[in-house]
Amino acid sequence: MAVSVRDVAAAASVSVGTVSNVLNHPEKVSPATVERVLAVISELGFVRNDAARQLRAGRSRSIGMVVLDASNPFFAAVARGAESRAEEDRLSVLLGNSDDDVVREDSYLELFREQRVRGVLITPASHAAEKLARLQEAGIPVVLVDHEISESEFCSVSVDDVEGGYLAASHLLEQGRRRLCFVGGSSSIAQVAHRLEGARRAVATVDDATLEVIEMPALTVLNGRAAGEVIVGREPDQRPDAIFAANDLLAVGLLQGLTIFSTLRVPQDIALIGYDDIDFASATVVPLSSIRQPAETIGHTAVELLLKSIEDPDGDYERRVRFRPELVVRQSTVG
Repeated sequence: MAVSVRDVAAAASVSVGTVSNVLNHPEKVSPATVERVLAVISELGFVRNDAARQLRAGRSRSIGMVVLDASNPFFAAVARGAESRAEEDRLSVLLGNSDDDVVREDSYLELFREQRVRGVLITPASHAAEKLARLQEAGIPVVLVDHEISESEFCSVSVDDVEGGYLAASHLLEQGRRRLCFVGGSSSIAQVAHRLEGARRAVATVDDATLEVIEMPALTVLNGRAAGEVIVGREPDQRPDAIFAANDLLAVGLLQGLTIFSTLRVPQDIALIGYDDIDFASATVVPLSSIRQPAETIGHTAVELLLKSIEDPDGDYERRVRFRPELVVRQSTVG
């Protein structure tokens, strides 16, 4: 049976209130009593039930966070940045992976509501404005991460993916490439749609350039590899001379598919650029050019914005923070 506060009080010959003060306000108790109570706590193996205490107070010390794909190093870095900032205020981050599944997303949001988290950080799996608005009405502030919902009141921290897509395609065009291919996931993913939009804008500036789109089921290494196999299976004059992958995981898979299943060379035959600039991008056999997003800074800033919205909902501060992406050039496009 778990040791209770009453057990500690009885063994230390003090009141329950004194034990509570030792745990929460030790300055109110004499040093000798603090030492005696702590010795009993250690001897009995007492563990305080912070969850129950926080629920009674109506506030937890946790922030809920839902990401699209926890296996993606980009989202792992965003979560790391969020945890680092939360820790400064002695808050913990409860991380949920929706896996781009609305049902899973809903179950995490319901769990966070039950846990009475301080607030929620989320990269939504779909059009989620209505359910997130209900969450805010219940007193749980929401900050969108790597996402924006136009004409909404939600705070958000994102990157200009249209500009990122433009940077990627423009770089390929500057290398003399003209038959571009965009390999991405479903256009229902806002980030994918925006990156494609930027690429199309860049291609439209060059008269003889074209842009093919290959849509894959998910933004993973395996899907990138499958796309690479499709491309190498074509006749030489039907292949692109440059590929823009919607994220680095796809780009890694494409690099495998292009080089393992053919004698094609990257970048001599096909240039390849990814997106996110995950740590592994520079460590591939042919180091990948990529569009860098400040992942940890995004997570850190999202928690900052959430804390501001908790402390001062009507305060005068920027509610939508948008970072600019950065082109990182490596051997996969200019080797």
